[in-house]
Amino acid sequence: MNKRTVRDLAPAEIKGKRALVRVDFNVPLDGTRITDDTRIRAAIPTLQLLIKGGARIVLLSHLGRPKAKPDAKYSLAPVGLRLGELLGKPVAFCPETDTDAALAATKKLTDGDVLLLENTRFLPGEEKNDAALSKSFARLGDFYVNDAFGTAHRAHASTAGVAEFLHPAVAGLLMDAELEWLGAALEKPKRPFIAILGGSKISGKIDVIEAMLPKVDGILIGGAMACTFFSAMELETGESLVEPDRVEMAEDLIERAAFRLTLPHDATVAPSVAAASKAHAVKRDAIPESEAMLDIGPETAQSFARAILAAKTIVWNGPMGVFETPPFDMGTKAVANAMAEATAKGAITIVGGGDSAAAVEQMGLSAKMSHVSTGGGASLEFLEGKVLPGVAALDERSAK
Repeated sequence: MNKRTVRDLAPAEIKGKRALVRVDFNVPLDGTRITDDTRIRAAIPTLQLLIKGGARIVLLSHLGRPKAKPDAKYSLAPVGLRLGELLGKPVAFCPETDTDAALAATKKLTDGDVLLLENTRFLPGEEKNDAALSKSFARLGDFYVNDAFGTAHRAHASTAGVAEFLHPAVAGLLMDAELEWLGAALEKPKRPFIAILGGSKISGKIDVIEAMLPKVDGILIGGAMACTFFSAMELETGESLVEPDRVEMAEDLIERAAFRLTLPHDATVAPSVAAASKAHAVKRDAIPESEAMLDIGPETAQSFARAILAAKTIVWNGPMGVFETPPFDMGTKAVANAMAEATAKGAITIVGGGDSAAAVEQMGLSAKMSHVSTGGGASLEFLEGKVLPGVAALDERSAK
C-alpha cells in the first residue's frame, strides 16, 4: 500500500497532538450490552501505539442506522466503557460530536488521554459527506487516522471528507493490515489461488466474480446464490431463493468461466428453515419442488474441503448455507475447518468479513486464519477492484 500509516509519523507529529481517529465501533448491542466486541478489540493496537507516542486521542465512529438525528439506543456510551476495560484506562465520553463543547473537550486532553465522541450518524451531514461537517470534524484534531476499514467504502464526512481538511491523514494499523492482506492476495497470490463465494444473492457477488475470474485458478460457489446458477442450468430449484433477473447473467458466467467455476454437486434441502428436522441431502438435479436448498450437501462440503487443502491462497466471502440454524451450518463449518487446516499447512487464508467472519468467530477459528477482515462490504468492493473513498483520501507515502 502506498498510503502513509501511523508508523510513518515522526514522534514530534504525535506527541502532544490531538489524533482524530476514525474507528469502526459499529458493534451489535442487546440494549446497552455489547454482544460482540471484535471491532473494538481490532482498534486496540493503533490506539496503544498512539498512547505510547503521547498523542491525545479523539475517537469518531458510527453505530447502527439512526436517521441522521440523536437516538439513545444508538449511543456510543456503552462502547466507551468497554474500550476503557480493554485499554486498562478510563475513556472519556462526550455526548456531542461537532459542537463547541466537543471541541473544548478535545482541548482539555493531556498526553495519552482518550476521548470518544458521540455517534457520527446522529448528524445529517455525515452520510452526505457534507463539506461544512467535514471542516467541523477537522477542528477536533491535529492529524487524522483512519482505522475503520469496515466503512472505507463509504464517502462520508468522517471517513473521507475530513481528510481533505486535516493533514497528516494516515492509515491506522488495522486499515494497513486489511489492505496489505487483501492487496497481496489479489496482486501476488501464491498458487493455486481459489475464491469461495457464498451468501444468498448472486447480485451482491456478480462484480466480485467478474473481477476475480481472470485472477484465480478456481471459484467455489455455495449458499443460496448457487440456485440462480442451477436455474441457468435448467435444474429444478423448488422453493429455493432464485433471482430470476440474474439467470441470464449466471448462464453467461458459467460459459465464460468454464472449469474455473465449481457449483455444488449436492444440496441439503428442507421444506423451510423452521423444518430443520426434515433436512436431507439430494443431488443438485433432484431438488424437490416443495423444498429449498438451505446448505451445500455433504459431498460438496468434502469436495470443497479438498480444494481448499490443495490451494495456497484462499479468499472466502459468504456462508455456504443458513449457518445460524443447524444442520444448515454443516457446509460453512466444513469450509472454515478446512481453511484452518490449510493455514496450519502454510496457505494464506483470508475471510472477507460479514457473515463469514461471524461464522468463523462463532466457531472459535478466527485465530487459525491468516486474516479475518473486519469489513464485509469494504472487502467485497476491494476484491471487485473498486477505489475505496476512505483509503483514497489518505496521504500518499511519497508526500512530504
